[in-house]
Amino acid sequence: MSGGKETPRQKMIGMMYLVLTALLALQVSNAVLEKFAIINETLTTMIGIGTGKNVEQLEGIVKDGSKSPDPKVKRAVESAQKVREATVGIMKAMDDLKADMMKTAGSEKIDEKLINDHSSKIATMMIDKKSGKGTAFESNLREYQKKLNELTGGKLKFESLVKAPKDIPIFAGDEDHVRKDFLTFTFENTPAIAALASVNQIQTEILENEAMALDHLAAEAGSRVLKVDKVVPMVRAVSSTVAAGAPYVADLFMAASSSALNPTMTVDGRTIPVEVDAATGLKMGRVKFTASGGGYDDKGLAKRTMKAIISLPDSNYVANIEYFVAKPVIRVTTGTAPTLYMGCGNDVNIEVPALGTSYNPSFSATGAEVIKSAKIGRVTIIPSQRKVNVTVSNAGTNLGTEVFEVKNVPRPRIIAKDNNGRDIDLKNGIKAGGVAGLRINAEADANFKAEVPKDANFRIRNMSVILARGTARVAEMTLTNESVDLTAWRSQMRPGDRIIIEPKGVVRMTYKGTPEPVVVTGADIINIPIQ
Repeated sequence: MSGGKETPRQKMIGMMYLVLTALLALQVSNAVLEKFAIINETLTTMIGIGTGKNVEQLEGIVKDGSKSPDPKVKRAVESAQKVREATVGIMKAMDDLKADMMKTAGSEKIDEKLINDHSSKIATMMIDKKSGKGTAFESNLREYQKKLNELTGGKLKFESLVKAPKDIPIFAGDEDHVRKDFLTFTFENTPAIAALASVNQIQTEILENEAMALDHLAAEAGSRVLKVDKVVPMVRAVSSTVAAGAPYVADLFMAASSSALNPTMTVDGRTIPVEVDAATGLKMGRVKFTASGGGYDDKGLAKRTMKAIISLPDSNYVANIEYFVAKPVIRVTTGTAPTLYMGCGNDVNIEVPALGTSYNPSFSATGAEVIKSAKIGRVTIIPSQRKVNVTVSNAGTNLGTEVFEVKNVPRPRIIAKDNNGRDIDLKNGIKAGGVAGLRINAEADANFKAEVPKDANFRIRNMSVILARGTARVAEMTLTNESVDLTAWRSQMRPGDRIIIEPKGVVRMTYKGTPEPVVVTGADIINIPIQ
């Protein structure tokens, strides 16, 4: 949520935070609350992993800098230790708060009772200023970030841990939320399991803040205590392209670096960005420019050179790099066109490899709507006819037309499960009074779900549930969701009875989020015998 340089882990945290906050004010079903339990467990695991990494980071700072006579290094080491102490303190306060939440909810552990608790007892505890829990929670977060700012000399910009809706772009324009404060927005109408997940989420952000502070202090300590800690094998090929039967020639060597080094790099006098390479852990500069043409030899190649400089505090490393620019030859290559699904958002990648970075296509179609994505060549095709023609152009030049066959969306399979997610045995059935409830799902065809997952979401919107004995109907109910509560029927069930599930309204949620009706037939009726 903090910008374009977020790690995949940070993006996942941000996504879970948005899902969480968007649903807190709703009267959610037990199924949704169970998803919060999964999120809560995942966040708990992430807290353990994050804590371990930060402890390991601190140990490295202390090991590398504790023996240095430089007072700046000593201050960085001491600050890093104080950062960890502050984090331990606030994490303890967060754990105590979660224990208070569990106590308020009347549960000693996260079990089915807690997960299905729809009450607002915890919300009241956190929002009511008389309890002091919420105000202490908010104050602790503010004081923690203030402490980190002091220990890092105010050189870092930490993402706020106390965000009101007005501070979150997605909610800043929402009239229902924008006037709420942090505590109200976070805990209003919040079930117990969601409140616990909210605190866990903030704990992961605390650890992210700590990691930022420790990285900064590690650089300060390590900038004067240098050692090579990254050594990887590298290959420099004489030619990156080799024909079959010809020898491949390259130089194999070691590349070594120090995590404490922060080099600057230039190419032909232009500063280039330096980032940590994910594969090797080395800090590398990304060289990127548009190659100029002209001056080609009889082989269609033009020789070029560039001057590269890597600068460190006490030395510069200079190299003149030779490279060749090839005269472009336009060639269109297409693969086998996939089969599309009618009315679905089919993701298709249409490439012309030979055009390289100059490939910036436009598309037109008959029998379908074509939507371009941010990724060049990636389009979404929504067919309206049995055959679709997509024409590809680049810089005003028609490159060709691809033909796609279109097939209908396969019907979903109606299945019955118990409340624990296990499939009901339709041959042997269930014991009388032995099942408290059922979940009836419309399950997408496996191939369809794999090919267009965003269009493979089926929902039962209306169904009739009948307790039948012979030809008589003992009891009947009509439901508008997928959960069947059998509690009221337990005393009426007899061996030999059967439960009849008759879906009457099924929809498919398209990738645009709009419901599309699905035809229901007698083949979709489920009979569950009662033993």
